[in-house]
Amino acid sequence: MNKSEMIDAIAERTELSKVASAKALDAVIDTIVEAVARSEAVTLVGFGSFKASPRAAREGKNPKTGAKIQIAETIVPKFTAGATFKAKVAGKAE
Repeated sequence: MNKSEMIDAIAERTELSKVASAKALDAVIDTIVEAVARSEAVTLVGFGSFKASPRAAREGKNPKTGAKIQIAETIVPKFTAGATFKAKVAGKAE
């Protein structure tokens, strides 16, 4: 499912217009991104959690030349699925 298909599904389920559904989806995504960028965790009970997670510096390899390179430490976004979401994907929930 891509973003336009998601907007169509939201519009159908909520009886909102596609424009209003797109604005709502964009607002949710922007709010999550901004909060995680501020190192705040976002928890949506039953769905999952978004948070910023540090990734340590490490040594990598250039796949083209085989030369060793240093990869700097960074902070990456991380999503952890909630129990309800996991159960639904596994076919154990209705």
